[in-house]
Amino acid sequence: MESVASIVLAAGKGTRMKSGLIKVLHPVAGRPMISWPVAAAREAGSDPIVLVIGHQANAVQGTFRGAPDIRCAMQEEQLGTGHAVACALDTLNGFRGTVLILCGDTPLLRAETLKNMLAYHRENQAAITVLTALIDDPYGYGRIVRDASGHVTRIIEQKDADPEEQEIREINSGIYCMDSDFLFNNIRGIGNDNAQGEYYLTDLLAIAVSRGLGCLALSTADADEIMGINDRAQLAEAGRVLRRRINREHMLNGVTIIDPDTTYIDHGVTIGTDTIIHPGCQIGGASVIGSGCDIEQNVSISGCTIGDDCHIKAASVLEDSELGEDVAVGPMAHLRPGSKLGNKVKIGNFVETKKITMGEGSKASHLTYLGDAEIGKDVNIGCGTITCNYDGVNKHKTIIGDDVFIGSDVQLVAPVTVGRNSLVAAGTTVTIDVPADSLAISRTPQVNKEGWRLKRKA
Repeated sequence: MESVASIVLAAGKGTRMKSGLIKVLHPVAGRPMISWPVAAAREAGSDPIVLVIGHQANAVQGTFRGAPDIRCAMQEEQLGTGHAVACALDTLNGFRGTVLILCGDTPLLRAETLKNMLAYHRENQAAITVLTALIDDPYGYGRIVRDASGHVTRIIEQKDADPEEQEIREINSGIYCMDSDFLFNNIRGIGNDNAQGEYYLTDLLAIAVSRGLGCLALSTADADEIMGINDRAQLAEAGRVLRRRINREHMLNGVTIIDPDTTYIDHGVTIGTDTIIHPGCQIGGASVIGSGCDIEQNVSISGCTIGDDCHIKAASVLEDSELGEDVAVGPMAHLRPGSKLGNKVKIGNFVETKKITMGEGSKASHLTYLGDAEIGKDVNIGCGTITCNYDGVNKHKTIIGDDVFIGSDVQLVAPVTVGRNSLVAAGTTVTIDVPADSLAISRTPQVNKEGWRLKRKA
């Protein structure tokens, strides 16, 4: 198969975003905007992929650090699309084949569309193939002008189009497929004799037409694919389209999503069959959720691994945590990073965990903080328990053995260990280690002073 390279234009700042962050790095559906067209090019068989960068170049490079197929070319001044492509030539020195030219702000572009475009381009032995779309309101877009045989004769901008040309509904996407020899031999020959003083990639089409070379257009069935992102409103719309695609894929793979319009699942999330996702959930960070789980409404999950048959109850927040099978969390619980829960663990309402391990069958049913702790199997943590892990300078660890019963309102002042099969009585403050099979109790003996209140009022 003929070699394919891609050039992704990503040097512009994106001033209409009104942001300190370059446009192509704004996140959409779980990854930077530019990652979407790069992934599409990669899936279409492109290698190498050249990013033409300018503003915040180091940040763009850092996004793809370590990717062997990514190369970068610097565009110091942004002098138009033609100039941007010319900046990439040295990076593609020695390449022969087909070159895709993409925009870094088109996150809705599909790999299937690029594959179809490449096949169409090769089958017809064209010099240039442009991706187009038919839209009802083409105002502001460049129009595709074809001859009687369907070949493209020119691309005319809105301001230059006559009334008849303005009626054309087929628009230019700014996405091209070009023969490498034609591109390399002619890109530096285009001029900047225009009102903006810029070098336009569309001028290559005029060169090809003048030489009788094939110039074709392939129209995508989904006009959303070519939507470029220029402001926050368009960013939100692109996110909506991507979430709809992501949710549909999960549903076709056996996941029940009660209300896809209010369910936010990022790219890279894996969900097993027969899991139910209720409205208002946000799931991201490449989380992995097993089969048969029930994720109730308004749950937030980020960077977690969740085993089969787990029940995450309403309004719980889970971050960078690992859950075994048949675990129950919530409602309104908070698993902070580093929480590792074994099979059949129960974390109840208003329980917060951080950097803990909790063995199979253990439970903390309500109103508890467990931080920097190692908790064994079949442990009961009573309501109101706190691991006092911070002394104002350092964090310390609490260790609780298997089969321990911790009563309500217990403070475990770390570092401290409670041995297996021990019982810590309600209201106890544990400051020294508790041996196995022991009772720990530190509360002051109760004293009842009869009539005391009456004397106070006298």
